[in-house]
Amino acid sequence: MSEETDNRQPEERLLERIEGPEDLTGLSDQQLQGLAQEMRTYIIDVIGEIGGHFGANLGTCELAVALHSLLDSPRDKILWDVGHQAYPHKVLTGRRERLPTIRQYEGLAPFCSIFESEHDIMGAGHASTSIGYAVGLKEAMRKGIGEEGRVVAVIGDGALTGGVAYEALHAAGGLQTPIVIVLNDNGMSISPNVGALSRYFNQVRLNPRLYQAREGVEDRLTRLPLGLGKRIERLGPEIKSAIKSYWAPGLLFEELDLAYVGVIDGHDVGALRKAISGALDADRPVVVHIHTVKGKGFAPAEEGGLEGMEKWHAAKPGSIVGGAPASKPNVVAVKESDAPESIAPERLEKPPPPASPPQYTQVFSDAIVAEAKRDRRVIGITAAMAGGAGLQKLADEVPGQYYDVGIAEQNGVLLASGLALQGAKPVCAIYSTFLQRAYDQIIHDVCLQKLDVTFALDRAGLVGDDGPTHHGAFDVSYLRPIPNIVLMAPRDEAMLVRMLRTAIAHDGPAALRYPRGAAEGVELPTEPRELPIGTGELLKQGERVALLGYGYGVQVALAAAGALAEHDLRPTVADARFAKPIDAELLERLALQHDLVVTVEENVLPGGFGSAVLEHLEDSFADRPGDRARVLRVGLPDRYVTHGKPNLLREEVGFTGESVAERVLAALRAPERVLG
Repeated sequence: MSEETDNRQPEERLLERIEGPEDLTGLSDQQLQGLAQEMRTYIIDVIGEIGGHFGANLGTCELAVALHSLLDSPRDKILWDVGHQAYPHKVLTGRRERLPTIRQYEGLAPFCSIFESEHDIMGAGHASTSIGYAVGLKEAMRKGIGEEGRVVAVIGDGALTGGVAYEALHAAGGLQTPIVIVLNDNGMSISPNVGALSRYFNQVRLNPRLYQAREGVEDRLTRLPLGLGKRIERLGPEIKSAIKSYWAPGLLFEELDLAYVGVIDGHDVGALRKAISGALDADRPVVVHIHTVKGKGFAPAEEGGLEGMEKWHAAKPGSIVGGAPASKPNVVAVKESDAPESIAPERLEKPPPPASPPQYTQVFSDAIVAEAKRDRRVIGITAAMAGGAGLQKLADEVPGQYYDVGIAEQNGVLLASGLALQGAKPVCAIYSTFLQRAYDQIIHDVCLQKLDVTFALDRAGLVGDDGPTHHGAFDVSYLRPIPNIVLMAPRDEAMLVRMLRTAIAHDGPAALRYPRGAAEGVELPTEPRELPIGTGELLKQGERVALLGYGYGVQVALAAAGALAEHDLRPTVADARFAKPIDAELLERLALQHDLVVTVEENVLPGGFGSAVLEHLEDSFADRPGDRARVLRVGLPDRYVTHGKPNLLREEVGFTGESVAERVLAALRAPERVLG
C-alpha cells in the first residue's frame, strides 16, 4: 500500500453533513436512499445502546427523507402519528447529536414536542390525532390565518385503528381540505399493485381531467344501440365498483371523497417522492398508502414475523451490539479446586441474584387469568396493549374471554357496557393516561347505568421515560367526581390481587390503579379475600402526625415515617385503600387524635385523594373546626412532569419519604389550618 493511500481520509458519511432539512435540497434519489440507510444504521446503534422505541423508526427512514426533501419545514407542516415513529424526523431536523439522550432526564422527548423543535408541529404521544390536526391547520391557512404552507399527516403503526382518525377523514373529505395523508401501513403483508394499469389508476385519482374523461366514456357507453346501452347503464355502477375494488384497496377512502394512491413501497425513496409530490400538487385531500416493514434492516425484527415486530417494538438498553442482538457472555461454573488465576475474570459465573419482586403488570396478568378461569363471565378488554396492559397471558390461555379493540378506548368501554348488560363481568385493562379518551363512555354508559364494569388502570403515577403524555397523573381527579363508581389503589402486589377480586365481585363500576414497575416483594394470597368497600387499614399507631397514603403513596408514607423517627417523631401510618367511598370513620378518628393529617398520593393534588380527605373533614367538622387536625396534602404538582427515570422525577417533584418528612417538620412549626 502506498504512502498516499495510507494518508487518505475516510469518506465522510452523508448523514454527518445534515444539520437541518434544508441540507437535503439538491440531493439525488440515490443519495437520499443512501442517507436513509445511514440513518437506519445510526438509529440501530444508538437505540440499541440506550434503549427506546425501535421497530417503527426503522420503518420510516425513507419516508422521513422523502418528506423533508420535498417540503420546506417548518413552513410546510409534517405531522407524525404516533410520535414513536418520528426518530428519523428528529435526526433530520437538527437533533442528530442529541439522539443518545432521547427518553432520558433532560434529554430529547420520546415523542414529538412543540417545545423541543419548530419542526415538531404537534405533540403526539397518543395515537390517531394527526389527521384532525392537519385539517385544522390547513383550514386556518385557507382563511388567511398564519403562514401558508403544505400539510402532510403521517399516520401509522396502528394509529388508523382509532375512531377519531375516521372522524377526521370524514371532515377532510367533506371540506375537501387539500392535505396529504400518508398511511404508513406496517401491520399487514400487502403487496403493492404493479404495472401500467396501476399507474393509470393512480393518475386517474389525482387528475380531474381523467375523471371527466372516464365519466364521458361511461356516458357514451350508455348510448350504445340494440339495448346494450341500457344494460350497461344498469350494470355500470356494479361493474365500476367491482373494477375499483379489485384494483384499488383504497375504495373506502374514495367513498369519503378522498383521492387514493397506493400501495407504494415505503422503502423506495424515489417512488415515495414521486407519489407524494403528485399528491401535494392535487388540490384536494389525498391518501398515499405506503407499505413499510417494522424493524426494516434489523433481521430479528424484519424476519421474525409478527412476533419479531412486537418483540422489537422497543429496544432495551444494551440489547444490540454491532447491529445484532447482544449475546450473553460465556460463563463457566467455578469449582473450589479451580485456581482463580487460571480463570478469566469475565468467565466467572456470579452467584444467582436474589429473586426480584414481580412487576405489578405481571401480578395483574396472573390474577385476571385466575379470575377468568374461576368465572367464565370475567372478560378482559384491551385497546391495542395486550402486553403492556397485562392481558397477553389471558389471550393465550383463555382466548374466548379476551378482546382487543385496537386503539379505540371509547369502543372498548362501550363493548364492556354491552357485555355487562348481558351479565358478563368485563375488565377494561387500559393505561391511566389512555382511559382519558373514554371519559364520556365512563360517565354516560357505565356509571350512569351502574354497569358491572371494572377498570384496571396500569401505569398510574409517574411512568418514567415516556414522559408527560404517559404519566398516569389525573385518574383519581377525573374519576372521583363520577357517581356510582368505587375507586381503590393497592399498596403492594398482594393488595392488588385482593382488589381485583373485590372489583369483580362488586355489583357496579369499580376502578383500581397501580403503578408501573416492580412491586414490593410481599407474599401473594393463594385465595384472595374481598375487601369491605370503603375501608382503610391502620398500619402503625403513633402520635401527633398521621400519614395517610393511597396506593403507592403508602410506601412513601412508610419511608417518611422512618425519616421522621430520626427526629424523635413516631407518626401513625394508615392505608386509605379507597378514594371513593372514603373510610369516614378512620379519617375522623385520625383527625381527632392527631395534630396533623398528611395525605400522600401519586396523582395531581387538584381534585385528588387529598382533596377528598379535606372535603370530608371540612364538612364533618364544620360546627367544631378546632377539634380536628390540620391537613397537609402531598402529591404531584399542578404541571406536566417531564420524562426520565421515576426516581429522578420523584426527587424533582418532592415525592419521596425524605421530602415528605421535611414538609411534615415544617408544617408542625406552621400555624395554618390547611397546608399543601
